[in-house]
Amino acid sequence: MWVCSGSPLIAELCAGSGLDWLLVDAEHSPNGLESILAQLQAVNGYPVEVLVRPPVNDTVLIKQYLDLGVQNLLVPMVNSVQEAEAAVAATRYPPHGVRGVGSALARASRWNRVPGYLARASETVSVTVQIESTAAVEAVKEILAVDGVDGIFLGPSDLAASMGVLGQQEHPKVRAAVEHCLAAAKTAGKPAGVNAFNPATARSYLAAGAAFVLVGADVAILARGSEALAAAFTKPSDGETPASY
Repeated sequence: MWVCSGSPLIAELCAGSGLDWLLVDAEHSPNGLESILAQLQAVNGYPVEVLVRPPVNDTVLIKQYLDLGVQNLLVPMVNSVQEAEAAVAATRYPPHGVRGVGSALARASRWNRVPGYLARASETVSVTVQIESTAAVEAVKEILAVDGVDGIFLGPSDLAASMGVLGQQEHPKVRAAVEHCLAAAKTAGKPAGVNAFNPATARSYLAAGAAFVLVGADVAILARGSEALAAAFTKPSDGETPASY
């Protein structure tokens, strides 16, 4: 599920829920370096995988995330082979990439307490890139072939917008594009994930080969749950607007 609140307490609640994985999001959520660090610390030790999504495919920002101890990156808006290669390069030290060297100052190496960290750092990092435009769908086979791209993740919302059907994640041509990419990933031998809050759609994508699915979000659960309480126990004061407290 998505972890979007920016709260370490909420992240820890979600980490202990029994879910397989969490996505700490900084693209559409109020997460900065300090709150991401606090959430990584809060969920450490729980039996859950954690991905972190930066707001942009940026070399400097990715360096900072890795130094914090982020090990699984979900890089948004990767539309081409060149952009996929740039994401990978940002996670590798020279000569294999462009990651800046600061391990003595970084939680990732436990401040140089991890023996041989610089030589082995790339082994501790996974790079999943987001396919969420028509250009990315067209280039998905080539993106999957990029050395260092460990998997792809489909974003039906932005894909729908790119296809001219904004807000229609269930549109047949959006679903067809998602399934095309799932098939391409299977052929490439790499995992593919997708966002699907509709349970029936999530199960359909799992049946079509998705290896992992986002099926909810902390803020959405709180919003819908609190609305349900309001609907059950309060009377609207003006039309459909509930009374405030």
